[in-house]
Amino acid sequence: MRRPTGGRPASSAARRFGGTELLLALATVGALLAGLATWWINRPDHTPAAGDCAPTKLLEPPCGAWWGAYVPYAKNGSLTDAVHSFEKKIGRRLDLVYTYHDMSNTRRDGLLLTPDERELGKDRMLMLAWESTVWKEPHHKNYTERQLGWSKVAAGDYDRTIIDPQAERIKAYGKTIFFSFDQESDFRTPAAGTPAEFVAAYRHVHDRFEQLGVKNVVWVWTVSGYLGHKELMKELYPGDAYVDWIGMDQYNYYLCHRSTNWLDFRSSQQPSYTWLRENISRTKPLMMAEFSTAPDPADPGRQKDWYERIPKAAPHLPAVKAMVQWDSPVPGPDCDLRADHGPALQGYRTAGEAPYFHQPLPAEVR
Repeated sequence: MRRPTGGRPASSAARRFGGTELLLALATVGALLAGLATWWINRPDHTPAAGDCAPTKLLEPPCGAWWGAYVPYAKNGSLTDAVHSFEKKIGRRLDLVYTYHDMSNTRRDGLLLTPDERELGKDRMLMLAWESTVWKEPHHKNYTERQLGWSKVAAGDYDRTIIDPQAERIKAYGKTIFFSFDQESDFRTPAAGTPAEFVAAYRHVHDRFEQLGVKNVVWVWTVSGYLGHKELMKELYPGDAYVDWIGMDQYNYYLCHRSTNWLDFRSSQQPSYTWLRENISRTKPLMMAEFSTAPDPADPGRQKDWYERIPKAAPHLPAVKAMVQWDSPVPGPDCDLRADHGPALQGYRTAGEAPYFHQPLPAEVR
C-alpha cells in the first residue's frame, strides 16, 4: 500500500543506521528469533501443547514427526496381531501403519483397506502403497511379480476393473490416509516403463481419484533416494500439483550390501534429504517411508546406538515429518533389518520414547 509523504520524523535508530541498514538489522533479528522458536519447539525434550501442534489437513505434524512402521503379517495371517505384538515390544502405539498392495483385485493383496487395516485405522493413521503389479506369491513373499505397465495405467485400461473399485473403497472409508502409487519408481524402470510413462500413470491415478470425489487421500511420491539415480528421480517427479509429501527409502545396509562403511542414522539419511530438498521441493514435508539398519555381526550394540541417535538427529532434518521403520528381513546374509529383538529393539524403543515422536494425532483417529 502506498504511504503518504511526510508524517513522523525518522527514529534515532533510522537516522543512525539509515533505512536500508535498519531493515537488514530487523530482518536478521527476525530470522534469529524464528530460528530460536523453531529450535525450542522441536528440541527432543520439548512436550508441546496439543493445540499448538495439531496436524494440518495434509497430516503434517508441526512440532515433530510421526513414528510408524511396516510390520509383516503374523504367521496366522493377521496384520492386526502382528502390529499389536510389535507395539507391545516397543512399548507404545504406532502413529502410522504402512502396508503394501498390488493391483490383483484379490482379497489377499489387492483389496485396499482390508478388515485388518480398518481395525488398525481406528486409532492409527494408515499409509497404503499401491503397486501396478500382480504379485505371484502371498504378500510379495519372494518379490516375484507381473508388471501391468505404466502406459496401460495411463491409458485408462484398468480404470473400471481395478482403479475405480479401490478408489471407491478408500472414499467410503472416509478417514484421511497417506497414499503412494508405485513407490521406489526409480527402481521400477525400465521394467514398468519410461519415466514419462510413470508420470502419466501417476497423474492418471491421481486425476481418476479426483474425478470420483476421493478427497481423503494425501499423495506421497516415494523414491528410493539413491543418489546414483539423481537425474532419473528428477524425470519421475509428477509435479507439485500432484504431490503432497515426498518419501524416500534410505538404509544403513552395511554388510547386507557388502559395504564396509557403517553409516550412523544421520549419515544414512542426510545426503538424500539434502538432495531432495534442493532439487525436488524445498517446501513439501518429507517422509522416511522406509528406514532401518542392518546389524554389525562383530558389534551387535551398534544397532542399539544407531536407533538411540535418532531423537538428537531428527531436528537437524526438520522437513522429515514421519519416520517409518521397515521391520522385516530382506534376502541375503546380514540383512535382518528388524528392530523387534535384541539390541536393535532396545535402541528403537528408546528412540520412540522421545517427545519429538509423540505428537497429537488427527481427531479422526484419536
